[in-house]
Amino acid sequence: MQQVDLGFTFTHAAALGWLWLALPIMGVVFWSTLGRRRALSRFAQPHLLRALAPAVASLRPLLRAGLVCAAVLMLLLALLDPRWGGRIERVSQEGFDCVLVIDVSRSMLATDATPNRLERAKQFAGDLTEQLGGDRVGLVAFAGVPSVQCPLTFNHRTFLDQLRALTPQSTTRGGSMLGDAIRLAATGFGESEGGRAIVVLSDGEDMESFPVEAAAEAFDKYGARTYCLGIGDTTEGARIPIETPTGTAFQLFEGQEVWSKMDPETLSAVASAGRGFFVAAGTAQVDMSEFHRKAESDIERTTREGADIAVRDPQFQWLAGLALVLLLAESFVGDGKSLTGSTRVEASR
Repeated sequence: MQQVDLGFTFTHAAALGWLWLALPIMGVVFWSTLGRRRALSRFAQPHLLRALAPAVASLRPLLRAGLVCAAVLMLLLALLDPRWGGRIERVSQEGFDCVLVIDVSRSMLATDATPNRLERAKQFAGDLTEQLGGDRVGLVAFAGVPSVQCPLTFNHRTFLDQLRALTPQSTTRGGSMLGDAIRLAATGFGESEGGRAIVVLSDGEDMESFPVEAAAEAFDKYGARTYCLGIGDTTEGARIPIETPTGTAFQLFEGQEVWSKMDPETLSAVASAGRGFFVAAGTAQVDMSEFHRKAESDIERTTREGADIAVRDPQFQWLAGLALVLLLAESFVGDGKSLTGSTRVEASR
């Protein structure tokens, strides 16, 4: 820990808005106090006024009003949370890295999962990201060719922006090369330390890219576990829509409409080889918080290289204490009343 001069700042500058409410109130208090003095001065000379109404004629009401207003001002400044001085602290971080691999092939446009498989995958990915907290997250999209849409980052907002932008046009060639996508995701971890996870969101269709071998290699070489979440119906499946100039049509093969089904066998084998697990979402929703808890229990969270953060010392307590002193002083000032007049009346009787 190193003591340094970090300068002066207000942590909650938004509280300054209360000042615009307090200032008019202070003005009204002073104006009404002075107004009472001016009104009474019209009815009596100053020396008679001091005898008839000593509480109004004295400067004590103005002093009390000033003390109360000063106390309010100190409290407002305390709400701004002023800070100066401070130190540099070394903070260690624990966590793991997670790369989400999302299938953007045309089969993911099938509407057996509402509104379609790709949008459901993006929803699951967004829900999972909310559970990751301070962990790094990356994004790989694949069809015929995999591509890194977002490298590993702590900036989840950037990741979510790239996630929302995913379409079947996010890759340069059609098809479904799941194995190539897993290999690309594994190399993206680089030399980073800590637990590593690859989460595949797909309907499981693959064009002989050897995804099982890729998942096994990702674990053996990079220490990355592979988890698979299958999206799509496994019995009847659904047709693959295609937008045409005349409207929506369906993909054909040799004159027949293509029906796409989720392939649970492939995804289950990939997850098993990658020392992870497989969840068959089908066309239903999945509790991604439970998915995260189960996956996190498998992954060893390690301490990453620490980061230096600046910690400023709070000083609001001095202002709050000064406000208390001013209020106590106001209570001891008194209202300026005198028993002299009543004593004289009793003495004259």
